Amino acid sequence: MDMQLPQYVQAGLDAARRKAEARSKRLRVEVGGKSVLILRAWPGGFAVAAEDGATLRGLVDLFDGSRHLSRGLIVAAADEDGERIFDYKRMTEATGDQPADFVRAADAPAALLNAPRSDDF
Repeated sequence: MDMQLPQYVQAGLDAARRKAEARSKRLRVEVGGKSVLILRAWPGGFAVAAEDGATLRGLVDLFDGSRHLSRGLIVAAADEDGERIFDYKRMTEATGDQPADFVRAADAPAALLNAPRSDDF
């Protein structure tokens, strides 16, 4: 049985589906203090709701809940079915470590403690 729904009913069903998907997702992208939920993600990019993606551009941070995953440069690729699709131009994984500009020995201590001097008392 082939059934055709009116356009306004189909649009309402699609909007409800996107809203339910957004609630169940933890992935989000942040740019300029604004956070936007990611509807779908793949290795080369991600999709957000079209109305939320209008302000996204440039350097963004990707989060899973509160955990920082990566930082990347994005470009808008297309608008499809109420979603704005972005592609990564560059993506750098967040490690939490600061880069060192020198070689550290494998057996180097984590920190050095200074012994108190007699004039400190």
